[in-house]
Amino acid sequence: MENNRTPKLRTVNKSVPAFPLNEFPKDFPLLLGKEIIYLLASKGKPELEGSDWESMFAECIGAHWKPSNVGLDDVVMGNTAWGAKSVKATNPSSVKKIRLISGRNSPNYSFGERSDRKADPKLIGELVLEIWNERVSSIREKYKHLRTIILIKSNDLSEVVVFEFDTIRYDHELYNWEWNVRGNLIGINKKTNEQTFTWQPHGSQFTITENVPEKALIIKIKKPEILNKQEVLNALGFDKSWITYTKREAKRI
Repeated sequence: MENNRTPKLRTVNKSVPAFPLNEFPKDFPLLLGKEIIYLLASKGKPELEGSDWESMFAECIGAHWKPSNVGLDDVVMGNTAWGAKSVKATNPSSVKKIRLISGRNSPNYSFGERSDRKADPKLIGELVLEIWNERVSSIREKYKHLRTIILIKSNDLSEVVVFEFDTIRYDHELYNWEWNVRGNLIGINKKTNEQTFTWQPHGSQFTITENVPEKALIIKIKKPEILNKQEVLNALGFDKSWITYTKREAKRI
């Protein structure tokens, strides 16, 4: 008798990520808000650089911060790694799309292929994506789950939007490639007819356009008072003996 039923198998170990995509730990918004408030109070300026965001995110989820040259695994937690990126916007909660600088991809350096406007755009698009894909693959060899964590920040840091997405490889055949009037190569999604990639021959900068999910996390921040420098020093018990100095002696000829 023919048996078309699917056999029942024993439990297979599955690689579970640190947490489901965009389902941050319960106290994450509060912890991130506190980090930003402390930065504003201590620095006195709404300046949140990329390295600040990397370390903040790692601190807020209990992960390890390890700045990466590749920029795809700046934060690590078990089998999950994140590349962290931040962008500015006047009104973060209203942003629908963002452009992310995603490295310098040089077909000339990597493949010895001429890559100016006289070159075949389809070929150059394929090579540019191949460089990106190779970076992603090299990190995925070490981490089962690879994501990008985004911070959209207002100029005064009174509002930020946070979301993440899976960092993936791209199939160049799914995009139309052409040189635009500025001499940059653009990749247009064949299905949606939307521009997804931009690559600049001069400097080889590669950017990817991403959609902001509807349920992205929005955090609003109340501006704190700036910490008084002298009060902080007094609280630390600062003493002049903490500082020593000398003058370099001029070499005798």
